[in-house]
This record gives sequence, C-alpha cells and structure tokens, in this order.
Amino acid sequence: MRTRPKTGTPIYLDYNATTPLDPRVFEVMKEWYLGPPANAGSRTHVFGQRAKDAVEYARAQVAAVINVSSEEIIFTSGATESNNLAIIGLAAYGEKTGRKHIVSTVIEHKAVMEPLQYLAKKGFEIELATVCKGGYINSEDVIRRVRDDTLLVSVMHANNETGILQPVKEIGAALQNSDVFFHIDAAQTFGKEADLACVEFDMLSASSHKIYGPQGIGALIVKRQGITRIPITCLVRGGGQERGLRPGTVPVALVLGFGMAADLAKLECQARTKASQAFRNAIFKELAKVEHAINGDASRCQAHVVNVRFPGVDSEALMMGNRDSLALSNGSACTSDSYYPSHVLLSMGLSEDEANESVRISWGHNTEKENIASLSQSIENLRVTL
Repeated sequence: MRTRPKTGTPIYLDYNATTPLDPRVFEVMKEWYLGPPANAGSRTHVFGQRAKDAVEYARAQVAAVINVSSEEIIFTSGATESNNLAIIGLAAYGEKTGRKHIVSTVIEHKAVMEPLQYLAKKGFEIELATVCKGGYINSEDVIRRVRDDTLLVSVMHANNETGILQPVKEIGAALQNSDVFFHIDAAQTFGKEADLACVEFDMLSASSHKIYGPQGIGALIVKRQGITRIPITCLVRGGGQERGLRPGTVPVALVLGFGMAADLAKLECQARTKASQAFRNAIFKELAKVEHAINGDASRCQAHVVNVRFPGVDSEALMMGNRDSLALSNGSACTSDSYYPSHVLLSMGLSEDEANESVRISWGHNTEKENIASLSQSIENLRVTL
C-alpha cells in the first residue's frame, strides 16, 4: 500500500505521534458502524451476542501479537489509560502490604511520569534510573535499585522521542522470580518489535493508533499468576466490563479495528521493518548532505524513527518553516504545545540549546523515499537566514 500525497499536502513524518488508519482496518470497522446497533454487554438477543463474539475474536487477535492468553487482554482507551491503570491501580495493594517503593526511569512518557508523581503525593517513594548519552538505561542499574519494599518497576520498551530500545528483556528476566511487578509501556513497540513476545512482564500497555489502527482504543495486558490475577483495582466505577477493571460500554467498532490492525502488524511485521529500514537508509543519505548529529545510539534505535540535531537551526523554526511541506516533531505529541526543551534529550546530556536544535523524524513502511529530498535544502536555507 504505497500512496503519494496530493500536491500541496505536507509529507507526514510524525508516525510516532500517530499512524494513518489502514484502509483494511477501516473496512472492518465500517461494517459495525453502519450495521445494526450492537452492545457486547447485551446478551439477551442475537445482536448483542454477535457483538460479544466479535469483540472476543479481536481480543484473541491482539493477544496473538505477543503470545498471551485472550483473558489477559483488558481493552482501554489507549496506552495512557493503560499506564494509569497499571501504576495507580496497584496503589491500594502497595498501601495494604507496605510496599510503596517504585522504580522507573527519567525518560518515561508523561503518561507514566504523571501517575508516578500522583503516587509520590500519596506517600510512595519514586526512584528514577538515569540514562547514558546513548539514550538507554543500564538494566543492572535498575535491578540494583529494587528493595524488599519495592512494589513496581515500570520501564518503556522504546522511547517515543528517540526510538531507542530499552533493556526490558534483561529486566524482565531478573524480576521473573521476584514479588516485584514489572510493567512495560510498549506503546511504540507493540506490533512493531517481534521480540516483545519473548519478554517477561506482568503488565504491558499498547495502543492501536501506533500500528495503523483507530485512535481511542488500546489495551493493558495483565498476566495471570497461576489461578490469580495481579492485584490491580479499577480507577473508575460503573459496571463490570473488562473483568471489572475497565467499566463502560465496549466500543465494538474500535476494538475490531484494533484487532485487525494487530493481526496485520503480526503478519507484516518483518516486511514493514524491512521497508522502514530502507527509508531510514534514505534519510541518513539525505542527512549526510548537511551538518547534523544523531541523538542516541543509532544501533539501538527502531527502524522507523530518528532524533537528529541540526547545529545552528532552531527546531521550531525548522518545523514552522516547513509546515506546508514536511510534518515533523520536536518531542512527544502529548507535550507539543510546550516550548520547554525535551526532558528526554536533557536527560541524555544535551544542553538546552542542543535540545532546541533537535527534531524527531518518524515514518511508516509505506512512506515514499522521494518525500525527503527537500529536507537537506530546507535545513541549509534556514541556516543561511538565521
């Protein structure tokens, strides 16, 4: 599926913020939007049963991506809600058991940072592991911070701003036989990094709109421990949906879209990664024409993203000067209204000026290589005028 944008349309290079909806996913959803009304909780008639069966089929599709049981999939509105449910949902258990110590990292997304800050105000002790200049944490540094009263370790799989992969496999293996719960924010890797299926974890957050699915739907994968479930409690009240952890009417069309997107991601993972790597090579060839510096260890980076600094070129000026031709980002989409330097880049040792010279370029498997031919010239033009 390769489509060239219409003339005058900016080239979209912000896939880490959100991916376009795959037409095949839309077709699945359209049937449910235009068909007869269906509430998966209405079990007394054929319409409700049909919806319930469809939801469970989609649940199995999502589960298959990382080889877990369908019963371990809890549908949410997205990774942000999943992160909140995983972290704040453990608070009552932590208070009950006296385990109020949590380990995370300085480069987490706001969807993890803010729940942690909330728990800190409730008396929890939050300890954040630092990162090296390459943009990744040391797994041993995380493990050594674990104590007898540690409740949770929460680490993202890949950073949303840099694309740098974190050592979650090593951390999961080290925590596997302990009483410490391990949560992974996999918003940027679910359906993209095949080895995620080999990682040990207790809870994992995923989002549909990062894998060409609809916005507004995601999942928290909650592993079962034998016949028991991890002791998280729901954050809102109002029904017993999603095993009592996420009350509210299940959005059937969105769930089915997520299921289809997950199915396609699993089937096409290798081909998508190969295509993204080819585009990455084209990006690096274009960048070689101008002065630049890659932020983070390129050897540990995902195939579809790069965070790059252009000395002497303000990132805001670069984005605004190219807003009609290139859609770029200089940080998380959740903080795009903020002009503060990236906390991720600052944590990696960049100065505020260097962080403000950096942009994130992210693409998809169907992005045309020709679309970045104007990037280097745009940078040179700005460098001359600034």
